[in-house]
Amino acid sequence: MILRQILRLSSVFHSAVSIHVRRNIGLSAIVFNKTKELDPVQKLFLDKIREYTTKSKQAGGPVDAGPDFQKDMNESLARLQRAYGEGDLTKFPEFKFEEPKFEETPK
Repeated sequence: MILRQILRLSSVFHSAVSIHVRRNIGLSAIVFNKTKELDPVQKLFLDKIREYTTKSKQAGGPVDAGPDFQKDMNESLARLQRAYGEGDLTKFPEFKFEEPKFEETPK
C-alpha cells in the first residue's frame, strides 16, 4: 500500500519535473538563437528591411514610387469611391456602437 503511494507520487513528481525541464530547454534555445550571430543571408535581409524602413519614413510613403504608381492609386481610389460611396478610403473606418435602451414594463 505504501509502496503504491510512493510510486504514484514519484510518477507525479517525474511528470512535473519533465514538463519544467522541457520548458526551460525550449526557452534556453530561443535565448541562445538570439545571441548567436546571424548567417550572412539573414543579416543582409534584415539590413535591407531596415534600409527600406528609413527610406519610407523619409519619403513619407512608398519608396521609389513613380508617377505611374500614383496614377494607378488615384484610379483605384476613384473606382472604390464610386462603388462604396464617399469618404476617405485610405483610413480605417471608425465604428460607434451605442448601448441599447431597455424599457421596464410593469408586471
